[in-house]
Amino acid sequence: MNDIFIALLSFLGTLLGAFGGIITSAKLTNFRIEQLEKKVEKHNNFAERIPVIEEQIKVSNHRICDLEREVQQCKTD
Repeated sequence: MNDIFIALLSFLGTLLGAFGGIITSAKLTNFRIEQLEKKVEKHNNFAERIPVIEEQIKVSNHRICDLEREVQQCKTD
């Protein structure tokens, strides 16, 4: 009878250990997925802003060119 009781306790301990490991692993996996989602969200925001920055650079370059032309005209006058 003692052998059966010890075997059942061992089996329950094994089950608890296995499920505890699975739950801990799942929590860690979910945490890492959340961290990756945050990084992807930051990257997406950056990717959305790049075209806006490029357009602003184009406008700035045109303005610089216009100013340079004005300065060149003043020097020749």
